[in-house]
Amino acid sequence: MEGAATRTVITSTSSSTDNFSTSTLACDRHFFRTASGLLVFAEIVFGLLVWMLIAGTEYFRVSAFGWVMFVAILYWVLTVIFLIIYLTMAYNRIPQVPWTTVGLFFNSSATVMYVVAAAVDAASISHAVKGRHNYNCWVASTFFAFLVTLCYAGSTYLSFKLWRLEG
Repeated sequence: MEGAATRTVITSTSSSTDNFSTSTLACDRHFFRTASGLLVFAEIVFGLLVWMLIAGTEYFRVSAFGWVMFVAILYWVLTVIFLIIYLTMAYNRIPQVPWTTVGLFFNSSATVMYVVAAAVDAASISHAVKGRHNYNCWVASTFFAFLVTLCYAGSTYLSFKLWRLEG
């Protein structure tokens, strides 16, 4: 064995996927079991009902319903975006954003805007004839607008508690 040299062989393989990075987002499977998760779910369902009930009528004849539609659709889309952020736990990947403050601001602004929209919705019902399709839909949209307002108020309360706890 004298004079025998040891030789190390290093092999490597290359594939076309070496240049791609893969990332998996976590999924919070227990989010809907929390009070916040239930409120977000209710906000999405009731908010959807508000703007669908109005959109299915001749709402353009009463200009105030345009405001209600704007608020309902805007906050419905934003709530769906927040739901995706919560479910995927994307807030953990962006720690620079003060998520508790953002949540408090979002929920409190939604509460205020929905109070105004629900009041406008209720005041605008007088333009419809009782018993007609528009009347029934507008009354139902008013009910759900006040219901979604309560949901956003509950979310504001929970956001405020969390904000105070962290602040």
